[in-house]
Amino acid sequence: MAEAMTIGEAAEVSGVSAKMIRHYEAIGLITDVHRTEAGYRVYAERDVHTLRFIRRSRDLGFSIDQMRELLALWQERGRASSDVKRLALDHVERLERKAAALQSMIDTLRHLADSCKGDDRPDCPILASLAEPGVPTRRPAAPERFGPMGLDSARKRPRG
Repeated sequence: MAEAMTIGEAAEVSGVSAKMIRHYEAIGLITDVHRTEAGYRVYAERDVHTLRFIRRSRDLGFSIDQMRELLALWQERGRASSDVKRLALDHVERLERKAAALQSMIDTLRHLADSCKGDDRPDCPILASLAEPGVPTRRPAAPERFGPMGLDSARKRPRG
């Protein structure tokens, strides 16, 4: 690999799109990116290594704030591994809550689908259940938002 890379080369090697690299730079996840006199970004091997770290963290569902903390811990040689473990286990708990909420939605929808005859008649318990104000479904409905990496934020955040 070349010593200095363009943003396109860094994107290809790291697996992070050029758009996301610019985003991560704008929000301060990656810092001190060298620029040529013409203003072009030039990435070194350490930058690509950081981008891969960010990509893997994002693939595991860590939020931007969590990635900031992980990067700080990764770059701090005097860190305590217990700090990293705490962060990881806190994230596991959030993921487990999301998984439980998703399973609840699946169970509710499966129950509603099982209640529907699925024939040519207009009578549909699925639509009736969705239209009923204040009538709980078989299981409590999961919230529409799941937190930093939830449904709403997944729609808004750029992919990288």
